[in-house]
Amino acid sequence: MRVYLPATIAMLRDLEANGEFRARSGTGFALTPALREAYVSGSDEELEYAALLDAARASIRLIAAEEKAEPRRVVVSADVENVTLRSDLDAPVVRLDGPVPLSQIAAIHVDAPEATEAVAAAADVIDAADLGDEDAEFALGDAEDHELAWYAPQELPFFLELL
Repeated sequence: MRVYLPATIAMLRDLEANGEFRARSGTGFALTPALREAYVSGSDEELEYAALLDAARASIRLIAAEEKAEPRRVVVSADVENVTLRSDLDAPVVRLDGPVPLSQIAAIHVDAPEATEAVAAAADVIDAADLGDEDAEFALGDAEDHELAWYAPQELPFFLELL
């Protein structure tokens, strides 16, 4: 199953150093049966993209929690076998049973440098957005308007070197 794992730049550095990715609390997002049921229509590709966007929003939460985090959303796409569906948490949520080796990572999605200001602002107000603050929701939307760039796993060392 293709899973989308929220991450930070620091977590990418750990991936490069250790050769495996450890999802925070083992949480990921995927095209689950519950996600498919939540949408009236949509191709698999569109629903996978929705799961990726949920992971990108979770990345903002990780940035908010990480002191001195680089304000760029990161999502690691991986193909893993053993996941537990967690629709009790939200339709696309899955739980991994352990770390994901680099060999199972399909792609890494990262914000371009132009998004850092919007992502930093969103990280500052993400909790308020969850509580319905309209200004905070607007700031979150500004960050989510930026598309994530795509990198192959073998490009990770070069990407990190250029930061």
